[in-house]
Amino acid sequence: MNGIRAVERKGAWEEFLRSYPADIICLQETKAEIGQLSDELQNVPGYFPYFSSSKGRKGYSGVAIYTKVKPQLVRFGIDEPGHDDEGRVVVAHFENFVLLNVYFPNGGGGPVRLEYKLKFYDDFLAYIDRLAKEGKQVIFTGDVNTAHEAIDLARPKENEKNTGFLPIEREWIDEVIAHGYVDVFRHFNPSLDGVYTYWDMKTFARERNVGWRIDYFFLSKKIATSIQAVEILSEKYGSDHCPITINIKEIV
Repeated sequence: MNGIRAVERKGAWEEFLRSYPADIICLQETKAEIGQLSDELQNVPGYFPYFSSSKGRKGYSGVAIYTKVKPQLVRFGIDEPGHDDEGRVVVAHFENFVLLNVYFPNGGGGPVRLEYKLKFYDDFLAYIDRLAKEGKQVIFTGDVNTAHEAIDLARPKENEKNTGFLPIEREWIDEVIAHGYVDVFRHFNPSLDGVYTYWDMKTFARERNVGWRIDYFFLSKKIATSIQAVEILSEKYGSDHCPITINIKEIV
């Protein structure tokens, strides 16, 4: 998103809560510390809120979870100080699954930042694999900042050498799937094209639907069978990204 405070000023946050009173809401790129949030953002009736923000740069990164069911445990980050200081992950442990809300790094800005993004990718996958080895069922969602296949962006040929669609970035998503995590939107819609979650606002790309699908829900295979519906709400405005939702039956 363009920052949770900007979304609130536009009225999009209140409208979203009215239209989609979800059990759990995950936000990425909130760009705010808790003290900068209004009371309405800090205290949403019926929800337990959890926020993580960048320790080094104000107005940068940040994630939040609002949940109607109080988690058994909440952690901030993936036990890697170099990553966790950027405020990119909230991990919520529930009775039957672990939810990770993640704002993955963007690889733009040169080789150093791309290297950091790939390191974050590898460390994150190692972290969720440890959870899986402990018998946890994993759900992770957020802005992955990479389109997986050509079907996932409007102009794949023109972006073959651009971060967000580099082979080395896409190969990481291949690896995630090989480790047993399911991209549930693509699972239900294997050949559906023209459906994206992000559009460049500077070029009015949304009006032309020149977009990228870079926001995902990945689930452990066992609980992926519990998914009843998955939607990309491309008609919902308020950010350069749009919301994505899943409807999941009770996990046992």
